[in-house]
Amino acid sequence: MWITISEQKIEYGIFNEITQEEIAENEIIHKENNLETEEVIEEQTEENIEVIKEVTEEIKQIGIIKFPIFNLVAPVAEGTTEEIMNRYVGHFENTSLWDGNIGLAAHNRGYPVNYFANIKDLQIGDEIIYEVEEKTRTYLVNEITIIEDTDWSYLQETNDNRITLITCVENEPSYRRCIQGIEKK
Repeated sequence: MWITISEQKIEYGIFNEITQEEIAENEIIHKENNLETEEVIEEQTEENIEVIKEVTEEIKQIGIIKFPIFNLVAPVAEGTTEEIMNRYVGHFENTSLWDGNIGLAAHNRGYPVNYFANIKDLQIGDEIIYEVEEKTRTYLVNEITIIEDTDWSYLQETNDNRITLITCVENEPSYRRCIQGIEKK
């Protein structure tokens, strides 16, 4: 291992004279290594760009949910991944976007956004407004319950139009707060 300093080299602390031939050879090796390194960096950069595009692909907002009682308007995006729920209310992909049962989930504390922070204060008869694809529907809360985190029955398809909101229960990791509203006629 050595470092070139003008026409001398340091090898483990010993100074030695080096020839012009050694300097030229060192420069050739250095140039070859740089080319190889640049090629690798270029390949890695192209791969990284593709990965970054996949990871940071813009999440598309599909709608909004409003809670007039809290003066809250929150954006809704498709899916319930961590990335989505750290920025949006998530739409359960296996539920309807408009007719039937619409399932939504959001954090209520301890995350970058906690759109359902006040959901525990909703009461029977409170309004929930949902907008998607330039359509608006108002729902009235008709059920407030605590369910097990494995109970997905509240997200099943329904013949009537309803909205189902699900969030965690504070200090109860095995349970979820579930609020349903039926379409206001």
